[in-house]
Amino acid sequence: MKVKVLFFAGLREQLGVPSLEVDLPGGVTTVAGLKSFLAEKGGAWQEALSGKRLVRAAVNQDMVDAGAKIEAGDEVAFFPPVTGG
Repeated sequence: MKVKVLFFAGLREQLGVPSLEVDLPGGVTTVAGLKSFLAEKGGAWQEALSGKRLVRAAVNQDMVDAGAKIEAGDEVAFFPPVTGG
């Protein structure tokens, strides 16, 4: 299953990529699974996407929680929490 993954703000800077297309293994069907799969790359990926870091997500431009299902062709965006003022 192929999905497009976008990274915004500090995540984009930390990972050094704005986006990528990922072929996911069969067992990865949720946002949390995708996040864990990417964190397995190690280094900056693990640091940025480990379960300890708060990262917001959207699927096809709708805000979702970590348990949200993803399907082939979806666009998944990750970004750090944002504060305003």
